[in-house]
Amino acid sequence: MPVVARAKKLEPIPKLPSLAVFCSGQGSNLQAIINAIRAKKLLARIVFVLSDQPQAKALKRARRFGIEARTINPKEFSDRAAFEEALIELLDARRVDFVCLAGFMRILSPVFVRHYPNRILNIHPALLPAFPGAHAVRDALSWGAKITGVTVHFVDEHIDHGPIILQEAVEILPKDNEERLFARIHRVEHKLYPEAIRLVLGGRVKIKGRSVAAGRLSAA
Repeated sequence: MPVVARAKKLEPIPKLPSLAVFCSGQGSNLQAIINAIRAKKLLARIVFVLSDQPQAKALKRARRFGIEARTINPKEFSDRAAFEEALIELLDARRVDFVCLAGFMRILSPVFVRHYPNRILNIHPALLPAFPGAHAVRDALSWGAKITGVTVHFVDEHIDHGPIILQEAVEILPKDNEERLFARIHRVEHKLYPEAIRLVLGGRVKIKGRSVAAGRLSAA
């Protein structure tokens, strides 16, 4: 009598978390995230890249890897509320789980932040709370600081203020200018941002007030 193999119950394939990445310039941190995903060090998928600058190199980087990339010009909207309403509509239509700001040079309103609570991440080229704002590297040099660094944090309703996920220091050398220091900071950013995203997506981050407990994951 022939043996009939029992049908094997297939487990549902877990959905990879979907990311949207907002950029205004070169997109080197976007590239670092893409590289981490392609190397399977970050289990996620980028479903959307947005820029407010039509000439941003980040858009070309995204399209090279088959990622949808669009420019949305805030000047085409009546006010910031209308602009952000359009952003939310685009993200919700693509079922975005997390928004990663990677050199996005626009301030998001409390309305946008509240729509994605603890789901917006940002990377900043300084050790917050020191040197917030758009000129962090220049400010560190002007201040005569000996150490600066990189911060990955959740975005809240204030500028460069949300709970900190990871930080790493970068020494400021005597002969540093803005370009040299930026180059070393970027190398740290490209390592730290994918790691922070991996911690968040892996459920290893717990927020209590301003305190974040981030248990490191083993290497993928």
